[in-house]
Amino acid sequence: MAPPNDPAPAALIDRTIVLVGMMGAGKTAIGKRLAATLGWPFEDADAAIEAAAGTTIAEIFAEIGEAAFREKERQVIARLLAGQRQVLALGGGAFMDPQTRSLVRERACSVWLRADLDALVRRTGRRGTRPLLARGDPRATLARLLEQRGPTYAEADIVVDSSKGPLNAVVERVLAALARRANGAAP
Repeated sequence: MAPPNDPAPAALIDRTIVLVGMMGAGKTAIGKRLAATLGWPFEDADAAIEAAAGTTIAEIFAEIGEAAFREKERQVIARLLAGQRQVLALGGGAFMDPQTRSLVRERACSVWLRADLDALVRRTGRRGTRPLLARGDPRATLARLLEQRGPTYAEADIVVDSSKGPLNAVVERVLAALARRANGAAP
């Protein structure tokens, strides 16, 4: 995906790449393609949490509530960040936790996959597995969450728009931003 004259992006990046953003921003889909391009492993924090708990995120939320879920999420993310260099997709609320954000800053390069509200509504409407969208108007909930979380997501090392274009184009934008950062330019 990188132009042939550019140094290989994987050679420029020495840290785990953590994708943050709203549910529906494309963290998993883009993360898998980015990892494949770099030749790195991909990990989805929500999938790792479900594997560790032996149940779904929705069931964890229902059983122990959001605060207890966030503590378990923080533990799993810390374990994942202690391992090998990889592309790691975080759940939509994970980066909101100050301890998780601090750990990501210390051990990884964070990329906010920023998507507009219409894209988020379209993408999250495909599945009914989003606990925070289970009640009420999903669009209103997403708008509220985006307004609340946007300023914190903006603290990521890099911001890339994921609203429009094919996945490969978004991956190219992420790679270009990573290369600029690795070369000392502003992301």
